[in-house]
Amino acid sequence: MRFFSKAIFYSLTFFSILVFFTSCSNSNIKIEDSLKKHFDDNKVEGTFAIYNNAQGNFNIYNLARYKDSSFQPASTFKIANSLIGLQTGKITNDQMMIPWDGIKRKFDSWNQDLTMEQAFKFSALPYYQEVARRIGPATMQMWLDSLSYGTKKINGPIDSFWIDNSLKITPDEELGFVKKLYFHQLPFNKTTMDIVKKVMVQENNSNYTLAYKTGWGYKEDGKALGWIVGWIEENKHPSFFVLNVEGANDTNMFTVRKNILMACLTDLGYLKGKK
Repeated sequence: MRFFSKAIFYSLTFFSILVFFTSCSNSNIKIEDSLKKHFDDNKVEGTFAIYNNAQGNFNIYNLARYKDSSFQPASTFKIANSLIGLQTGKITNDQMMIPWDGIKRKFDSWNQDLTMEQAFKFSALPYYQEVARRIGPATMQMWLDSLSYGTKKINGPIDSFWIDNSLKITPDEELGFVKKLYFHQLPFNKTTMDIVKKVMVQENNSNYTLAYKTGWGYKEDGKALGWIVGWIEENKHPSFFVLNVEGANDTNMFTVRKNILMACLTDLGYLKGKK
């Protein structure tokens, strides 16, 4: 079930959406047009949404893109791939190493033997392509169906369907997926979900814990596509977010997506340990 129902959106008034939204009947949905400046400054288009679970507040920039548009998940699929790999035993734990195949690729961090934890942090495509091959098409399809993950489509090779624009997912679905992961509401063992939650943590300080997975791919029209999906935890209260951006094919998503994420979080009062 999607985190934000399209059918209900079109059939009910905006007031009704406030009542229906997720499991929190008193959610406050606020459109944040002021965040547009951060996308403009970085010469990209996109959407940003964050749901404060404790307060029931939902802030969105570009609602139409958030709920209606679907895109390849790119490396955000490493979240699902990790969960499926661990659950099926194809990944034994976060320290399971897959040897480097000796093929030099554009990122030096990929050109070495890697554990799952390292591969997740480095977003190493070759590691997760091998995991997907070990899982196999039939088992992978079963899990995509069970999770209702995006369009659930595997077209072509098992080791590239999440980066070739066959499998697609909306920002709404991405946010809902990590929310379910955080609260152990996915059909995996708790240990499996805890391992993935742990490797998603990117920053941990006295004010906040920031956990996420990035993604970088290219749309059918050649434009660069960037993702960041995860949560920020302050005072043990999680808020779940998704950032989706697109720009010219030479857009440096390494810097653009993180810059926009931190700017949006700052504008909305996060990162200070007061949420």
